[in-house]
Amino acid sequence: MTEFDSYSSNYRDLVTESVRASGEPSEYFAAYKAKYLKRKLGTTGILSVLDFGCGVGALSEQIKLEMPEARIDGFDPSQESLDRVSSRLQAQGMFSRDLDLLPGSYDLIVIANVLHHVAPGGRPRVIRCAFEKLKLGGRLVVFEHNPFNPLTRWAVSQCPFDDDAILLKSREVRKLLLNTGLQRLQRDFIVFFPRPLTFLRSFEGELARVPFGAQYACIGTRTA
Repeated sequence: MTEFDSYSSNYRDLVTESVRASGEPSEYFAAYKAKYLKRKLGTTGILSVLDFGCGVGALSEQIKLEMPEARIDGFDPSQESLDRVSSRLQAQGMFSRDLDLLPGSYDLIVIANVLHHVAPGGRPRVIRCAFEKLKLGGRLVVFEHNPFNPLTRWAVSQCPFDDDAILLKSREVRKLLLNTGLQRLQRDFIVFFPRPLTFLRSFEGELARVPFGAQYACIGTRTA
Protein backbone atom coordinates (compact mmCIF):
# COMPACT_ATOMS: atom_id res chain seq x y z
CA MET A 1 0.00 0.00 0.00
CA THR A 2 2.96 2.31 -0.55
CA GLU A 3 0.91 3.87 -3.36
CA PHE A 4 -0.47 6.04 -0.54
CA ASP A 5 2.88 7.85 -0.50
CA SER A 6 1.70 9.94 -3.44
CA TYR A 7 -1.52 10.95 -1.66
CA SER A 8 -0.07 11.74 1.77
CA SER A 9 0.32 15.50 1.24
CA ASN A 10 -3.37 16.09 0.52
CA TYR A 11 -4.95 12.95 1.96
CA ARG A 12 -7.48 14.77 4.15
CA ASP A 13 -8.58 17.07 1.32
CA LEU A 14 -9.11 14.10 -0.99
CA VAL A 15 -11.23 12.31 1.58
CA THR A 16 -13.27 15.44 2.27
CA GLU A 17 -13.91 15.88 -1.45
CA SER A 18 -14.99 12.26 -1.89
CA VAL A 19 -17.51 12.48 0.99
CA ARG A 20 -18.81 15.94 0.13
CA ALA A 21 -22.36 14.57 -0.21
CA SER A 22 -22.34 14.04 3.56
CA GLY A 23 -21.71 17.74 4.17
CA GLU A 24 -18.88 16.88 6.55
CA PRO A 25 -15.06 17.09 6.32
CA SER A 26 -12.85 14.04 6.69
CA GLU A 27 -12.20 14.89 10.36
CA TYR A 28 -15.85 14.27 11.18
CA PHE A 29 -15.57 10.59 10.31
CA ALA A 30 -12.35 10.12 12.30
CA ALA A 31 -13.95 11.83 15.30
CA TYR A 32 -17.09 9.71 14.88
CA LYS A 33 -15.07 6.50 15.08
CA ALA A 34 -13.13 7.66 18.13
CA LYS A 35 -16.32 8.64 19.94
CA TYR A 36 -17.87 5.30 18.99
CA LEU A 37 -14.89 3.46 20.48
CA LYS A 38 -15.17 5.39 23.74
CA ARG A 39 -18.93 4.89 23.93
CA LYS A 40 -18.80 1.20 23.04
CA LEU A 41 -15.70 0.10 24.93
CA GLY A 42 -15.24 2.76 27.59
CA THR A 43 -11.72 3.81 28.57
CA THR A 44 -11.10 1.72 31.70
CA GLY A 45 -8.19 -0.62 31.12
CA ILE A 46 -7.35 0.75 27.68
CA LEU A 47 -3.82 2.04 28.13
CA SER A 48 -2.30 0.99 24.81
CA VAL A 49 -3.85 1.39 21.36
CA LEU A 50 -2.52 0.45 17.94
CA ASP A 51 -3.91 2.25 14.89
CA PHE A 52 -3.23 -0.43 12.27
CA GLY A 53 -3.04 1.31 8.90
CA CYS A 54 -2.85 4.72 10.54
CA GLY A 55 -1.97 6.76 7.44
CA VAL A 56 -1.30 10.39 8.38
CA GLY A 57 -2.70 9.85 11.90
CA ALA A 58 -6.17 11.37 11.48
CA LEU A 59 -7.89 8.67 13.55
CA SER A 60 -5.01 8.44 16.02
CA GLU A 61 -5.43 12.14 16.80
CA GLN A 62 -9.11 11.66 17.61
CA ILE A 63 -8.54 8.54 19.69
CA LYS A 64 -5.97 10.44 21.74
CA LEU A 65 -8.56 13.14 22.41
CA GLU A 66 -11.11 10.57 23.59
CA MET A 67 -8.60 8.38 25.46
CA PRO A 68 -5.95 10.82 26.71
CA GLU A 69 -4.46 8.34 29.19
CA ALA A 70 -3.73 5.76 26.49
CA ARG A 71 -0.53 5.51 24.50
CA ILE A 72 -1.38 5.54 20.79
CA ASP A 73 0.97 3.77 18.38
CA GLY A 74 0.57 3.50 14.63
CA PHE A 75 1.55 1.13 11.85
CA ASP A 76 1.44 1.93 8.15
CA PRO A 77 3.49 0.77 5.14
CA SER A 78 3.55 4.31 3.71
CA GLN A 79 6.54 6.20 5.10
CA GLU A 80 5.39 9.44 3.43
CA SER A 81 2.16 9.19 5.40
CA LEU A 82 3.94 8.42 8.67
CA ASP A 83 6.15 11.46 8.18
CA ARG A 84 2.99 13.59 8.35
CA VAL A 85 1.79 12.24 11.68
CA SER A 86 1.67 15.14 14.14
CA SER A 87 4.66 15.78 16.39
CA ARG A 88 2.34 15.54 19.42
CA LEU A 89 1.44 11.96 18.52
CA GLN A 90 5.03 11.12 17.66
CA ALA A 91 6.11 12.35 21.10
CA GLN A 92 3.76 10.07 23.03
CA GLY A 93 3.97 6.88 20.95
CA MET A 94 5.70 5.12 18.06
CA PHE A 95 4.61 5.27 14.41
CA SER A 96 6.40 2.79 12.19
CA ARG A 97 6.18 0.90 8.90
CA ASP A 98 7.73 -2.12 10.66
CA LEU A 99 5.17 -3.89 12.82
CA ASP A 100 7.90 -5.84 14.61
CA LEU A 101 9.44 -2.62 15.93
CA LEU A 102 6.30 -1.62 17.78
CA PRO A 103 6.56 -2.37 21.49
CA GLY A 104 4.66 -5.02 23.37
CA SER A 105 1.02 -5.89 22.91
CA TYR A 106 -2.13 -3.81 22.96
CA ASP A 107 -5.41 -3.43 24.83
CA LEU A 108 -7.08 -2.17 21.66
CA ILE A 109 -6.22 -2.44 17.97
CA VAL A 110 -8.20 -0.52 15.37
CA ILE A 111 -8.17 -1.34 11.65
CA ALA A 112 -10.16 1.47 10.05
CA ASN A 113 -11.07 1.36 6.37
CA VAL A 114 -7.96 -0.63 5.51
CA LEU A 115 -9.16 -4.08 4.48
CA HIS A 116 -10.88 -2.90 1.30
CA HIS A 117 -7.42 -1.97 0.02
CA VAL A 118 -6.11 -5.49 0.70
CA ALA A 119 -6.61 -8.26 -1.85
CA PRO A 120 -9.12 -10.80 -0.45
CA GLY A 121 -6.46 -13.49 -0.20
CA GLY A 122 -4.30 -11.24 1.97
CA ARG A 123 -6.97 -10.23 4.47
CA PRO A 124 -6.61 -13.21 6.82
CA ARG A 125 -2.90 -12.39 7.22
CA VAL A 126 -3.71 -8.78 8.18
CA ILE A 127 -6.14 -9.93 10.87
CA ARG A 128 -3.65 -12.54 12.09
CA CYS A 129 -0.90 -9.91 12.39
CA ALA A 130 -3.21 -7.71 14.44
CA PHE A 131 -4.38 -10.65 16.56
CA GLU A 132 -0.79 -11.50 17.47
CA LYS A 133 -0.32 -7.95 18.82
CA LEU A 134 -3.39 -8.14 21.10
CA LYS A 135 -3.15 -8.72 24.82
CA LEU A 136 -5.29 -11.45 26.34
CA GLY A 137 -8.65 -9.75 26.79
CA GLY A 138 -7.75 -7.10 24.21
CA ARG A 139 -10.22 -6.00 21.58
CA LEU A 140 -9.80 -5.72 17.82
CA VAL A 141 -12.16 -3.27 16.07
CA VAL A 142 -12.52 -3.25 12.29
CA PHE A 143 -14.28 -0.34 10.61
CA GLU A 144 -15.26 -0.75 6.98
CA HIS A 145 -17.41 0.82 4.28
CA ASN A 146 -20.84 -0.73 3.89
CA PRO A 147 -21.29 -1.92 0.29
CA PHE A 148 -25.09 -1.91 0.72
CA ASN A 149 -25.12 1.88 1.10
CA PRO A 150 -25.33 3.61 -2.32
CA LEU A 151 -23.79 6.87 -1.08
CA THR A 152 -20.85 4.91 0.27
CA ARG A 153 -20.31 3.22 -3.09
CA TRP A 154 -20.49 6.65 -4.78
CA ALA A 155 -17.98 8.16 -2.34
CA VAL A 156 -15.56 5.28 -2.95
CA SER A 157 -15.90 5.77 -6.71
CA GLN A 158 -14.93 9.45 -6.30
CA CYS A 159 -11.82 8.84 -4.21
CA PRO A 160 -8.56 8.58 -6.21
CA PHE A 161 -6.85 6.25 -3.76
CA ASP A 162 -9.85 3.89 -3.69
CA ASP A 163 -9.24 2.75 -7.27
CA ASP A 164 -8.19 -0.65 -5.91
CA ALA A 165 -11.03 -0.90 -3.38
CA ILE A 166 -12.92 -4.17 -3.05
CA LEU A 167 -15.62 -3.55 -0.47
CA LEU A 168 -16.34 -6.18 2.17
CA LYS A 169 -19.69 -7.22 3.53
CA SER A 170 -19.82 -7.26 7.30
CA ARG A 171 -20.27 -11.02 7.37
CA GLU A 172 -16.88 -11.41 5.68
CA VAL A 173 -15.22 -9.38 8.43
CA ARG A 174 -17.00 -11.39 11.11
CA LYS A 175 -15.78 -14.61 9.49
CA LEU A 176 -12.22 -13.27 9.38
CA LEU A 177 -12.36 -12.46 13.09
CA LEU A 178 -13.83 -15.84 14.01
CA ASN A 179 -11.36 -17.79 11.89
CA THR A 180 -8.49 -15.97 13.58
CA GLY A 181 -9.73 -17.00 17.02
CA LEU A 182 -11.45 -13.83 18.20
CA GLN A 183 -14.57 -14.28 20.32
CA ARG A 184 -17.48 -12.25 21.75
CA LEU A 185 -18.13 -10.74 18.34
CA GLN A 186 -20.22 -7.60 18.02
CA ARG A 187 -21.30 -5.68 14.93
CA ASP A 188 -22.81 -2.21 14.60
CA PHE A 189 -23.80 -0.22 11.54
CA ILE A 190 -22.82 3.42 11.90
CA VAL A 191 -22.94 6.84 10.15
CA PHE A 192 -26.53 7.11 8.95
CA PHE A 193 -27.35 10.79 8.54
CA PRO A 194 -25.69 13.55 6.48
CA ARG A 195 -25.22 17.03 7.86
CA PRO A 196 -28.66 18.34 6.78
CA LEU A 197 -30.17 15.66 9.04
CA THR A 198 -27.92 16.39 12.03
CA PHE A 199 -30.96 16.57 14.31
CA LEU A 200 -31.49 12.83 13.75
CA ARG A 201 -27.97 11.75 14.68
CA SER A 202 -28.84 11.23 18.33
CA PHE A 203 -30.90 8.22 17.19
CA GLU A 204 -28.07 6.50 15.34
CA GLY A 205 -27.24 4.23 18.26
CA GLU A 206 -30.73 2.75 18.00
CA LEU A 207 -30.13 1.90 14.33
CA ALA A 208 -26.99 -0.16 14.92
CA ARG A 209 -28.62 -3.34 13.62
CA VAL A 210 -30.06 -1.71 10.50
CA PRO A 211 -27.70 -2.72 7.66
CA PHE A 212 -27.78 0.58 5.76
CA GLY A 213 -25.33 2.79 7.65
CA ALA A 214 -22.53 4.21 5.54
CA GLN A 215 -20.02 2.13 7.52
CA TYR A 216 -19.96 -0.66 10.06
CA ALA A 217 -17.82 -1.76 12.99
CA CYS A 218 -16.97 -5.33 13.95
CA ILE A 219 -15.45 -6.05 17.37
CA GLY A 220 -13.73 -9.21 18.56
CA THR A 221 -11.98 -10.10 21.82
CA ARG A 222 -8.86 -12.22 22.28
CA THR A 223 -9.76 -14.83 24.88
CA ALA A 224 -6.84 -17.23 24.42
